[in-house]
Amino acid sequence: MTARALMVQGTASHVGKSLLVTGLCRLFRQDGLRVAPFKTQNMSNNAFVTPAGGEIGVAQALQAAACGLEPRVEMNPILIKPEPEMRYQLVVMGKAVATLRAHEPSPWRKRAWTAAKRAYRRLARDYDLIVIEGAGSPAEINLKASDIANMATAHMADAGVLLVADIDLGGAFASLVGTMVLLEPEERERVMGFVFNKFRGERRLLEPGLEQLAERTGRPVVGVVPYIDGLAIGEEDAVP
Repeated sequence: MTARALMVQGTASHVGKSLLVTGLCRLFRQDGLRVAPFKTQNMSNNAFVTPAGGEIGVAQALQAAACGLEPRVEMNPILIKPEPEMRYQLVVMGKAVATLRAHEPSPWRKRAWTAAKRAYRRLARDYDLIVIEGAGSPAEINLKASDIANMATAHMADAGVLLVADIDLGGAFASLVGTMVLLEPEERERVMGFVFNKFRGERRLLEPGLEQLAERTGRPVVGVVPYIDGLAIGEEDAVP
């Protein structure tokens, strides 16, 4: 592997990881880097069909466009499409391979993770930088053993991590501190800084909290992203 890697993880689903990765992809492209997106495992019924005929999540297709690239199945090697009665269709490298019941042991788990690692290595050979999107939260300790989409991917890619919280919902400071507490020591080492997303209000009123957060965690707040009204981007899930 030759590419460097930056990963965006969140304190929860819907904190804005996908859009932030899209914006970072465009910024790095404008800086002259050959950049590509990657998400190990996505869960979405709104799939995108690549020019080669494979299915990936719509977010990775948008991120590819921000990079000036055609979408490739390597950008989202594992796609989970929920079905009724706690079942899901598993798509690996763009092709549906099985319909499975949620939370039951599956022989596909190890195969899918192997395919994802191979997909990442292929991208890393072709680009200067891979911007990786996590899934949900890296601190779901009840699911940690099977979570390949967050810190397992960060370790695989040797990626630094930006941890994002949605401040519009409230509880963002507690979410960031709590996530750091629940991470393993070697996982905390990968977190380079925090991003507050969807901020509305007076920035100066936020500053004391940012300073205290840095003091408590030893990590800086590297960005406060304003709430963006009227985003003309569809939801990744069929029912938001």
